[in-house]
Order: sequence, then C-alpha cells, then structure tokens
Amino acid sequence: MKPDLFEAPDYYNLDELLSEEHKLVRDAAREWVKRDVSPIIEEAAQKAEFPKSIIGGLAEIGAFGPYIPEEYGGAGLDQISYGLIMQEIERGDSGVRSTASVQSSLVMYPIWKYGNEEQRQKYLPKLASGEWIGSFGLTEPDHGSNPGGMTTNFKDMGDHYLLNGAKMWISNAPFCQIAVVWAKDENGRIHGLIVERGMEGFSTPETHNKWSLRASATGELIFDNVKVPKENLLPNKSGLGAPLGCLDSARFGIAWGAIGAAMDCYDTALRYSKERIQFGKPIGQFQLQQKKLAEMITEITKAQLLAWRLGVMRENGTATSAQISMAKRNNVDMAINIAREARQMLGGMGITGEYSIMRHSMNLESVITYEGTHDIHLLITGLDVTGLNAFK
Repeated sequence: MKPDLFEAPDYYNLDELLSEEHKLVRDAAREWVKRDVSPIIEEAAQKAEFPKSIIGGLAEIGAFGPYIPEEYGGAGLDQISYGLIMQEIERGDSGVRSTASVQSSLVMYPIWKYGNEEQRQKYLPKLASGEWIGSFGLTEPDHGSNPGGMTTNFKDMGDHYLLNGAKMWISNAPFCQIAVVWAKDENGRIHGLIVERGMEGFSTPETHNKWSLRASATGELIFDNVKVPKENLLPNKSGLGAPLGCLDSARFGIAWGAIGAAMDCYDTALRYSKERIQFGKPIGQFQLQQKKLAEMITEITKAQLLAWRLGVMRENGTATSAQISMAKRNNVDMAINIAREARQMLGGMGITGEYSIMRHSMNLESVITYEGTHDIHLLITGLDVTGLNAFK
C-alpha cells in the first residue's frame, strides 16, 4: 500500500472560519483515516468487505453521533464538527462514511429527537461507543423516491405490534443490532419502530455483486410477522416528516462528505501531474491538465463555502430542507465530476487500485443516488423557488 500523502486544499483560507475545536476534531479524524483506513481500504473494496476492525476507531474520533449530547454518550459537538468528521471519513471512503452517517443521522438522531428518555438511555450510549451498529429502514423494493407509498405496516395486537414488510438498499443491515424502521399503522400513518436483532421473523440478507460502495455492507430488512414491543415505538413524531427530518441530517453530512472524496481525487491528480513525465516535461505543465486542476480547485472551494455556510445555518436552526437539498446535490455532482476528470489525468493508472480515484468514482455513483437522487433534489429546489409542485 502506498503511503497516504494527502494534503487538504484550502484555496480560500477557510481554516480562518473554523474554531480551534473544529480544527482539532477535523485533524484527529484526518490522522485516523491516514493511519487506520487508507492502508486497508483498497483491499476491503476489492474483496467487497466492510472492515469491521475500524468500528472502534470511528467511535473514538466521535463519528457516531458527534452532535448527540454527552449524557447519552455522544461528543456534544456542533454541526460544523459533524460535517468536518464526515468530510475526513469520506476522503478515506464513501462506504465508511455511509456507516458513520447512517449510525449518526438515521439511527441515533431519530432516537434522540423522536424517542423517549428510556429509549435514549437504552440505545444511544451503545450506538455512540460502536458496541451496537444500527440501520435505517425507509426505502422499499417498490418505493424509493416516493417513500410515502411504503407498504411496510404494523398492526396493534394488544400487548405488541405485528410488523410485516421489507426494506432494501440498507447500509449496515447485514450486521446491525437494531434498525429504525418506518412503517404505516392501520390508519396509514407513518411511525418509527426500533426493531432488534433476534426478534423472530426479522432477517437481514446481504446484497452482493455491487460495483459501488464495495467496502460498505448493504442488505435488506425483512419483517415476517415480527412482534415488536410497544415500548419500541418512537412516540414523539410521526408522519412522513419524521423520516424526512432524519434525511435532512444525513444529507447535510453527505454535502460535507462529498468534499472529502473530491479533495482526495484532486490531491492525487495534482501530485501525479507533477511526477508524470511525458514529452519531456511533467503533464501538469500542459494547458489541458492545468485547466482540469484549476476547475477542480475552483469547484471544491465553492463547495467548501456552501457547506460551511449551511453548517452555520444548521447550527442556529435556520437551515431549510431545500437548502440542505441544494448542498447535497451540488457537492456530490461536483465530486463525481472531479473524480472523472482526475481519472482521465491518470490515464490507465487511474483505473487501478494503486490510486483511490476509481474507487471514489464508483462510490459516488451511489452517493449521487441515495438520500434523494440528483434529479429529485433538483425538483426540491424547483418547488422551493417557484412554489409549484412537480411531484403531483
């Protein structure tokens, strides 16, 4: 494995906008990625295996629920710290960031925000420490961009609920201890239920043959007459707005994470352009290669400013769902385009596992689709600026 020589680009001196705590949190995550992720991630992706050995390290750098209060095992950090951690982890690999993102925003967040005190005390400390890993069940085989059409349902059986249905494309599913599952009650109202491994009728088959997020474990959640205790219902919010609130947090993390993938591709291409000699000079001296690099750093800088401003608004409670959608769509699109351009700069070497670019490129094909597709986020912005609903 080549040494991780990554140097983060900061063309507009954005570090001046960060607090000392922000930089300490980010630098700790960066060093951990260099030490514990970079040396193993290519092999893990080639083998299509999630490296479970890194779970403890993710917990140590605060990647599991960084903004969750310390009384529940979280780090009690702000939203920009959360974003910076996701940025550094995705610089290592999008699949690893997916594991942390799901744990934080899609499992711990709803338990913290929508659960009761007993649920918070029972689940959050174990999730924060990495002792338990969680998954989030919203997407179904026939309902992706239209989650309100879900068919997974539960019935009140008196002393418990009876849950039936299926979810797919679920990160962490194959080895999760719990799943936050969204299902309709007998009146068609959507609620969150905490389903625990070991409940009879609950299974989590793994999804194989992926060309993307190969170092992340993906699977299904199958519910065949699963008896869920009534105390496992999240009591403080219901309706489609509940899971969408979780997605806001996840999309915020992705808007930051994608910058990390883009920075890694840019840094790799920049270094390669100075070392690769063709026609008697470094390829970085050719105009077309400089054009690529100049456009990359420009787009990264714009995305950094967008994410930072969104982080400020998210922290003070003024960021809207539509603003989060814009950042997710823009920054992932930016990252996937940079990955493609960087791959071209490396020529044939760009497709090998000796460099991270092709892995990032494949991963970003999933990131541009999950937590709201590229086109759906465009329509969310369109609805916000026109007031006219293209979904109906």
